[in-house]
Amino acid sequence: MADAAAARRLRAFRRWMRAHGVVCSDALSLDVSDPLGVHVRAVTPLRDGDLVATIPRGACLTPRTTGAAAAIEAAELGGCLALAVAVMYERARGADSQWDAYLQLLPDRESVPLVWPADEAECLLAGTELDKIVKQDREFLCEDWKECIEPLMLSGELDVDPDDFSLEKYFSAKTLVSSRSFQIDSYHGFGMVPLADLFNHKTDCEHVHFTSASDDSDSDGEDDDNQSDASVDDESTIENPTSSPPGSRANGEDLEMIIVRDVNEREEVYNTYGTMGNAALLHRYGFTELDNQYDIVNIDLALVTKWCTSIFSGRHTRARVSLWRNLGYSGCTSQDTEYFEIAYDGEPQLELLILLYIINLKPDVYDKLICVAHDFVSDEEHATICSVVKFIKTTSSNQNFEVNGLEKLPDVKKLLHSESICSTLLSLTDMRESLYGSSTLEDDEKELQACCIVNERKLYHSLVLRVSERRILHRLRKFASSGSKAKKRKHP
Repeated sequence: MADAAAARRLRAFRRWMRAHGVVCSDALSLDVSDPLGVHVRAVTPLRDGDLVATIPRGACLTPRTTGAAAAIEAAELGGCLALAVAVMYERARGADSQWDAYLQLLPDRESVPLVWPADEAECLLAGTELDKIVKQDREFLCEDWKECIEPLMLSGELDVDPDDFSLEKYFSAKTLVSSRSFQIDSYHGFGMVPLADLFNHKTDCEHVHFTSASDDSDSDGEDDDNQSDASVDDESTIENPTSSPPGSRANGEDLEMIIVRDVNEREEVYNTYGTMGNAALLHRYGFTELDNQYDIVNIDLALVTKWCTSIFSGRHTRARVSLWRNLGYSGCTSQDTEYFEIAYDGEPQLELLILLYIINLKPDVYDKLICVAHDFVSDEEHATICSVVKFIKTTSSNQNFEVNGLEKLPDVKKLLHSESICSTLLSLTDMRESLYGSSTLEDDEKELQACCIVNERKLYHSLVLRVSERRILHRLRKFASSGSKAKKRKHP
């Protein structure tokens, strides 16, 4: 029954594409039989440069093309918020909407953590990079709805049932916008691009790029924001041409899908949503990838200061962090959190190593560094590396190491691979690991192996994220253990 309904929706969508000038190559097949969603497959071999789809801009659902365009403009809504209103409005119109057959092909909502039951999300995401972010997302979106959507609905500008603009419907629309929207051009802004949004993602192995017919160069499909704190209010979920030809309007140049990597017959044809780790993929799109080399783990500055205070004192902590800042260093920031990244290979961010170096300095050496700190401040990356070498030389008891030639990040990190720093890293790893609860990495790995991606989708993807993060912490532990004597490790 479900397969028959899906087939009917697909036939209706094909008729819709023909009626609206959307051209899908006969070399592509849209497969709706998979319970995980639509897949685009190659009917025949495809080669680099083949044009496989064209989509008129007027066929795209945007804040400019929707029937709610005037109300959106009057309310001064923009970006993804405006697009979410457009999606809700056209869904509310049902069969009267120009995009009804397209919207019927889409799920009601994407299975992203934003719309998971709160208690389930808290349990599944505990300790991960998404734990706090999803809670913040809900708060921000509730504020958006209260401040922007509800007043628009109550104004009477839109002749729709209030239930179609409820908070729940807004969350659903936001999941579609987060996971499927493209930035089309400067006129349309963000939009839903029928057919183009049916291509699934594969990191670094995409077959197609989305571009405009007027572009001389293909879009690379990569998103600059590959961090785990990607918000559902961020910009384009897939990087596309951000500028339109002069005077571009709803009927400007067609958008195109062009093959950039050969595809064999019957293979799935993939797009790319950018180079991002599993936290960002799950957050925005509702899925993860095994062995994702863009995964990272964050260690919050607050965790570092908590450890430092437990070993030394609050005064010691404040003084050492202050000197670190005065030397021109800081961590990464997202919203109200400052943190340090641990790379996929387990190597910590340089700024964290420098902070731990300063924290562990003996008082007399610390006082010496205070006096000359102004000599080491620099905004340029190469000069920053040189300044690190200089102040390590200034504060080190070993005055015989070679400074010349230490111009690369790995070389500088070797200088900071001391026993005290590595011992601290091990303690921080223990603290960060504890956030996942009582289960071990081995427990999570066994549970993941037994998990069914179709029937236990939320559990499966949250486990992929947990396992990947905990493996990174395992690599960090190996990195730190090589420079520390475990028996001398201090525990908080």
